[in-house]
Amino acid sequence: MSARPPYPRIHRLRVALAASCAALLLTAGCSFGEPEPDPAGEPPNLPTPSASASPGGAGQQAVATVLAKGLRVPWAIAFLPDGGALVTERDNGRILQVGPESGPDGLTVRPLQTIPDVAAAGEGGLLGIAVSPDYARDQTVFVYYTTERDNRVARLRLGGQPTPILTGIPKANVHNGGGLGFGPDKQLYVSTGDAGQRPLSQDVKSLGGKILRVTPDGKPAAGNPYPNSPVWSLGHRNVQGFAWDAAKRMYAVEFGQNTWDEINQITKGGNYGWPEVEGQAGDKRFTDPIAQWATSDASCSGLAATDRLLATGCLRGKRLWVMELTDTGTLLGQPSELLTNRYGRLRAVAAAPDGSLWVSTSNHDGRGDPAGDDDRLLRVVFAGGDGGRS
Repeated sequence: MSARPPYPRIHRLRVALAASCAALLLTAGCSFGEPEPDPAGEPPNLPTPSASASPGGAGQQAVATVLAKGLRVPWAIAFLPDGGALVTERDNGRILQVGPESGPDGLTVRPLQTIPDVAAAGEGGLLGIAVSPDYARDQTVFVYYTTERDNRVARLRLGGQPTPILTGIPKANVHNGGGLGFGPDKQLYVSTGDAGQRPLSQDVKSLGGKILRVTPDGKPAAGNPYPNSPVWSLGHRNVQGFAWDAAKRMYAVEFGQNTWDEINQITKGGNYGWPEVEGQAGDKRFTDPIAQWATSDASCSGLAATDRLLATGCLRGKRLWVMELTDTGTLLGQPSELLTNRYGRLRAVAAAPDGSLWVSTSNHDGRGDPAGDDDRLLRVVFAGGDGGRS
């Protein structure tokens, strides 16, 4: 297996910290005061940030700054060209704009619109959001949401009426999937759950338990593994987050049942085994995950990639798992856990334009213990050079 030495984290993520703060971070796992302003990071440059340091494995450290608070189940994050972000709230069906403007308490949060026909129940509601790769020209965003009849994907201009482009995705109180994002090929990828009906995941004719690949019009994309089908991969139980690394490889985080949650490298036509197997089974019919955790330590939802790092936010596990990748896309060393039990349930994770990670909490989702300022949106930066290595 080929592996290059990891890139220096401070250079990779453009973390601008005062030397004294950096020294404290690298030598101790305690909290520290307000960091110096980040001249390389726009957004944000907050007047009065609230920051804390969290130790991870093998010396990896993270600094988390609260960007916004008082949200309600922020499910997905997608960045606009101006550096601000669009954030979905699952239960009330709202799209928020966060930043790039800021005030004394953090980034400015502005409700933009409520998506009609959202039927929030259980794990369903307004879920994924994606910004068109040609947004400067077409001003278009895409959303994934649950209705009374199905899960669906629609496109819209902010403030305008959604136009459904992909409908009939199975829905239930659980396992609705909901991930949405444009790949390096400018095709739209959609992750779905099995809606509690296990056989759907192995049925190529069903949209349930799949990762789908469609055009911005919702049609099956050219080059898909099955003729005239949007299915890109199958055998999934409930994928909510996915991302691509610097080498354009796709990864997805998978909710297991009772034993193993997974990180999978997603390939064209790959079969990831559910419901026949869970976790690393060594069965040649299926693709094994590159990493797995006990469900009590994970139940992860969002996934982001930055250079050679993957980071996933975990609900039941109440932590951020960070992994480093080799040249071939396998795991280098062991994952590091960060922010464990510090902010409660973590859900969305997105790579920001400045190289930091934005992470949302999910303590108002009916399974958490919300604090007075929940839910929150965090900005996470790394310091130290050994993240993800054992």
